[in-house]
Amino acid sequence: MMWLLAVVIVLVLGAVAVVATGSGDGLAPTYDDRPDVVVPEEGPLWAADLRSIRFTSALRGYRASEVDALLARLAAQLGDKPAESGPDSGMMD
Repeated sequence: MMWLLAVVIVLVLGAVAVVATGSGDGLAPTYDDRPDVVVPEEGPLWAADLRSIRFTSALRGYRASEVDALLARLAAQLGDKPAESGPDSGMMD
């Protein structure tokens, strides 16, 4: 029984070595299947743009609820009209 286990281990290690050196069939090509975060590339961002953003989940990363809360707050603060740029707008330089 021990000899059979030793032969199986040697065969498995040999198969791993063949694949690692590239002699066997390679792995399938990878592709990114995550949906893209769609944000306008040009021009200003509007509150509706922030409301529509949804980030993908990951094992490590930010908490989705915190990101959603921040985006909701920014969208409410910006409103649906363009920011005024003038001396009375309250913006700091």
